[in-house]
Amino acid sequence: MAQVLEFKLPDLGEGLTEASIVTWLVQVGDVVAVDQPVVEVETAKAMVEVPCPYGGVVTARFGEEGSELPVGSPLLTVAVGTAADGEGDDEGSGNVLVGYGTTAAPARRRRVRRQDDVPAAAPAVPTRTAPAASPAPAPDAAPRSGPVPVISPLVRKLAREHGLDLRELPGSGPDGLILRADVESAMRETLQVRAHVTEAEAVTPAAAPTQAPAPSDTSAGGIRVPLRGIRGAVADKLSRSRREIPDATCWVDADATEFMHARVAMNAAGGEKISVLALLARICTAALARYPELNSRVDLAAREVVQLDGVHLGFAAQTERGLVVPVVKDAHVRDAESLSAEFARLTEAARAGRLTPGELTGGTFTLNNYGVFGVDGSTPIINHPEAAMLGVGRIIPKPWVHQGELAVRQVVQLSLTFDHRVCDGGTAGGFLRYVADCVEQPAVLLRTL
Repeated sequence: MAQVLEFKLPDLGEGLTEASIVTWLVQVGDVVAVDQPVVEVETAKAMVEVPCPYGGVVTARFGEEGSELPVGSPLLTVAVGTAADGEGDDEGSGNVLVGYGTTAAPARRRRVRRQDDVPAAAPAVPTRTAPAASPAPAPDAAPRSGPVPVISPLVRKLAREHGLDLRELPGSGPDGLILRADVESAMRETLQVRAHVTEAEAVTPAAAPTQAPAPSDTSAGGIRVPLRGIRGAVADKLSRSRREIPDATCWVDADATEFMHARVAMNAAGGEKISVLALLARICTAALARYPELNSRVDLAAREVVQLDGVHLGFAAQTERGLVVPVVKDAHVRDAESLSAEFARLTEAARAGRLTPGELTGGTFTLNNYGVFGVDGSTPIINHPEAAMLGVGRIIPKPWVHQGELAVRQVVQLSLTFDHRVCDGGTAGGFLRYVADCVEQPAVLLRTL
């Protein structure tokens, strides 16, 4: 006898409360396996494939492509225990997922018996019992043999992409739930064991880009475009930055001729090609080591400025779905080749709409190359809760006094927008002047490494 289980839109983490259906990956009547992706959704952070924790036959879907669903609302129903199921597919995944609407407690998540297997005295559907309390596993505990409690599909995907076995990870959440912080901690330990390997992680397969929500006509003849998804998240964050941060901007023109010559020479030497953005990022991390006030954030509750140990460098990337700011983690320990590779990987993922929430959060400083839009200068809004952003205009030939004579040189305008609470103009000016000196004379950077 089949048992119909309802699969609800799970809690996708990051405080998100809704998601838009992008593409259904299954049809009514399809047979699905445990943990098979069944729908692709878009949140304010990223595009996510959501796996179903049940194996069986899809009997209903809820929501059309393009519609928005709140967390906890039904996604689809699955009939388990049918003859169409493969061997073992009528068994749940054993992964406890917030918002999945699992009807049985973890201790009772067992293979669903077919009707001819049930004794005559037993009820067709087992009654619900409360799970036995069990302490969170110790860090050195043996791998779990039962259900693996995880907070969301994103945690499971993050662990899978980095080769981590969730059964071997201790959970720091309630009742031993494995949080994203637990997976990231294990990732850091793995990186240390691998001696800080800097190769980029494999990019997940790209999907077709999502179309922007269709604007609706108003009675006044104008157009209303909904502020939701990435566009809505950007609007909220920029508004908060403008409300909370007393920002100021300073700028300087720099002769980038030697900088461009240095890049040509480095690429001519062979190896991975190094981008202009990667060289600017290398200069930024060196400048932040000299002026750590700009790699900080303000703790309003404690009335403190928190200077951060590492540099997680965000960079602005324009995509068809809007502006996003991917983050290069631990940029301060990367060389120019590693930075180039990571910039390329994250840019490709951004354009494909495949950035994960972890790749869009945690930045400590942002590098904004608006020169790609053909403009010289800008006064950008700081990426809250960071304290500063370096802007780079286009590099173009201009008249310039070089060694006492007028010459045509490659000139760039650099601008720094900073939170005036973390430092005064002298510190900001010193940072910007150091960046400009490195651009004009790349040997300055070599002397200070």
